Formats: sequence, C-alpha cells, structure tokens
Amino acid sequence: MNRRKFGGIIVTATAGTMVVPFGANSGTIEKYNIRLGGPLYKKYNNPDEWIIALNELSYRAAYCPVGLDATSHEIKAYKAAAQKANIVISEVGAWSNPIDPDLKKSKASIEKCINSLKLADEIGANCCVNISGSRNPGQWAGPHKDNLTPETFDLIVETTRKIIDAVKPGNTFFTLEAMPWSYPDSVESYESLIKAIDRKQFGVHLDPVNLVTSPQIYFKNGELIKNAFMKLGPFIRSCHAKDILLLDDKVTPYLPEVRAGLGNLNYAIFLKELAKLKNIPLMLEHLNSADEYHKAAEYIRSVGGENNIKL
Repeated sequence: MNRRKFGGIIVTATAGTMVVPFGANSGTIEKYNIRLGGPLYKKYNNPDEWIIALNELSYRAAYCPVGLDATSHEIKAYKAAAQKANIVISEVGAWSNPIDPDLKKSKASIEKCINSLKLADEIGANCCVNISGSRNPGQWAGPHKDNLTPETFDLIVETTRKIIDAVKPGNTFFTLEAMPWSYPDSVESYESLIKAIDRKQFGVHLDPVNLVTSPQIYFKNGELIKNAFMKLGPFIRSCHAKDILLLDDKVTPYLPEVRAGLGNLNYAIFLKELAKLKNIPLMLEHLNSADEYHKAAEYIRSVGGENNIKL
C-alpha cells in the first residue's frame, strides 16, 4: 500500500488503483464553478493590459503570459496582477521531447522542461506541462514502435524525476499530457506513472480527447471521462478543451480533432466532473482564429448553463 499526500488529501494506492477519501473532490463550488481560459489574440505590453484582454473575453484562467526569457521583475508583476484580478495561471508549456533518441536533443529538451518548471513555480502557475516524448527521430510528438514499451516507460520515469528533482518546486507541479501513442495513453497508465515516478509534485494534465483512441472509446467517452476524474481527480492540475469526431465516410477509423461543439465529446459529463474540483482551469487550444475561440467558448458556456455550471 502506497500513501501520498496531494493538496492536503491522502491518496492510497492499492493494487494499481488510487482510492480517494469520500468528499475529497466535492468542496463548496465558488462563484466560478469552472475557470475557462484560452489564448489571447489581443497584444499586451504589461500586466494591466493583459488583465484587460482576459476580462474582455470573460476568462478566469490564462496561459502563462511571459516566456522563459522574462525577468524576475516581470514575473512578479504578472503574478501579482493575476492574484489581484482573481485569475489562475493554468500552465507553462514545456513542449519538447525529453526522450528523443538523439542524446543532444533530449538533453536540450530536459533543460527546457527544467527552466519551464522553474518559471511555473515562480509565477505560481498550476502546472508546467509537456508530453512524455517519443522515440521517433523525425517527429518529436509522433508515433513509434518503441514508445509503448516497458523500456520507454522506465525512461519516462527517469527523465520526469530528473526534471522535478532539479527544481524541487514548492508552488506548482510538473505534468504530462496524454497522447494516443505515448505514455500516458490511458487512465491506467497515468496511475502507473504516478506511482512509479513517486514525486509529490508530479500531477496530471487532463485532455480527454487525447485518450479517445478507438471507436469503442469514442462512443462511450462519457464513461472514460468519469473514470478519469474518479481515479485521477486529486492529481489534475489543468485541462484542455477541444473535441473529437469519428468520420463515417472512412473505411478505417479516422478521429480528427475539431472545435468544441463540433464533435462527440460528452461536455456535460466533462463539466460536471471538473466543477467538483477547485480552481482547475479548462483551457481552449488548437484553434486558428479569435472567432473560432469565441465559438468554442460560447458552446462550452452553453453546456455549462444547461447544467447550472458557470464558466
């Protein structure tokens, strides 16, 4: 039996399953049940302009507003502005391939992750997020025959520990986002990684779309979402909002990512489960224009309204 403390919650792992104490995810729902956020198309030059741009979109969560080259003064100023305006900084993206088969590239990626985690910790973001990476030498996030193997699992554990141990964050978490062809590729492999990495500052970045890898899961994705929140809820630090569609004019399964509202993801269940957690952002991503983000936000807010959830 393995017991870990996460945000004041003792989580017990027994026989591969994390058991969360009753009521751990069901605190009082505050003014904003879910904090919706997304990229900003309006340019900003200082924290005040950044907050104005967020307020114009009614976002209560934001991507990190500064890059790795930001000064300590800038980081402190944006952190203070977010706190004053009741904005949660959701995540610092560390997008890179820490397990690249090219050792020079993997070393550079690990260094990027370390610096990104430092930024997340300093600015008070909920998490620093990356994918685990890929053994594909040509596509940093692509499929490869060696990705889903015990050896690569162990390599992911090693590199993730190295990143967390180099920073020892006190205010944030390092998280891995699921990919269809890289660990974690399921709720169960998320659980296995949490236990194997065994670092209290390792968390989950949940993107349900990335876990929909077959027609069977596609048509029952509501069950997938419920299972994810049941088993991973206390570890979730941020979520992504998009949608997925199974095209019916293809002979083999083709599951393209689409704008929220144009696919089959069960947003009613997604929002109901997320609303049980406190201050975990839902971040829009991968759209091509401000208008597309507006439409996605309107759809998600409409589903929230139908279920008495404010975003």
